[in-house]
Amino acid sequence: MRLAPIGVLLLAASLMAAVVSTPAMAQGGAIALASHRAVYELKLSSTRGKRAMESVRGRILYDFSGNTCEGYALQFRQVSELNGGEGKVVTSDLRATSWEEGEAKRLRFHSENFFDQRLRDTVDGEAERRNSEVAVRLTKPADKKLDLKAEVAFPTEHVRRIIAAAKDGKTLYQVAVYDGSDTGEKVYDTLAVIGKPIAPSQHKPADALAGQAAFDGLTRWPVTISYFDRAAGEKGGEQTPIYAITFELYENGVSRALLLDYGDFVLSGEMTSIEMKNARPCP
Repeated sequence: MRLAPIGVLLLAASLMAAVVSTPAMAQGGAIALASHRAVYELKLSSTRGKRAMESVRGRILYDFSGNTCEGYALQFRQVSELNGGEGKVVTSDLRATSWEEGEAKRLRFHSENFFDQRLRDTVDGEAERRNSEVAVRLTKPADKKLDLKAEVAFPTEHVRRIIAAAKDGKTLYQVAVYDGSDTGEKVYDTLAVIGKPIAPSQHKPADALAGQAAFDGLTRWPVTISYFDRAAGEKGGEQTPIYAITFELYENGVSRALLLDYGDFVLSGEMTSIEMKNARPCP
């Protein structure tokens, strides 16, 4: 599951020796992702730090479809009501759409971020992978061109690579990711920690996936992905994650049991509904 880092666990050095890092087009090409529409209910799991929250509630809508021939389309929306106490309640509404070419050569993205129904920022642009670089053209928040290193992964490609690594028995996977989030100019270094596989007969979910025959034979893995600001790292800044997400990832790309760690607070996300869409095979 892809969730954009929106403002918000370095591992021990002994673990870093096992990190897998591959070129941008190396792995994940044979992984088939399921078209689906899922809804997750959010609530406050824990709070810490200076910006402690009294309560948080919200919802994520995740609508994903496509194949390697036509590309992958995503519609994403996360609405959160944050209560910081003393009557200070803020509503955040992040809306994002994207399309990614099946071989991860092109990415189009658009996002809008509202606070209390007022548009805070918007990003619109596209990225194209070339031989030695990824060329980005932004039209919002302003016309701008960027050249990124060619090894960055796009978001759907990132998910496919993590599944491929999990199938290969890897426990760590590291890659830089560009998804057009934030201002559209950031690249995130990511570190995925992949847990032991959960067989279809083990720990059957009690959420919206209960009784879903399409998942009866599928393996899933507990995964935590931490996002780091690459620019800060290149300047020698402290490498602590700005955002982390933990979830159970099925081999078809569907995710459940979310934990969204924004640093000062953590949200849990329970899948309350899922609709599997008919797959369109490549012609």
